[in-house]
Amino acid sequence: MVKGYWVAHVDIDDAQEYEKYKAANAAVFARYGARFLVRGAPQEQVEGKGRARTVVLEFPSLQAARDCYFSAEYQAAKALRDPVSAGDFVIVEGYDP
Repeated sequence: MVKGYWVAHVDIDDAQEYEKYKAANAAVFARYGARFLVRGAPQEQVEGKGRARTVVLEFPSLQAARDCYFSAEYQAAKALRDPVSAGDFVIVEGYDP
């Protein structure tokens, strides 16, 4: 089965409030089998315009990635994130040659 991924590029306006979002999303990520591959590690922007933070989550499938994002639990966590950050976010299917 091909995996699904969330890729987010985020600027955080209030780091203390953003921690509430991180705490709120832990249970829902576990429920959908998400695994962090990248979580705000140091990065080097070599082309284009970026944001301060990059996050990549891996899910067991594209459907799991979609189900997680659109779940009531994640949307409640997202409501904590939205007022204190701005970002670009995609859900993408993995590559399986």
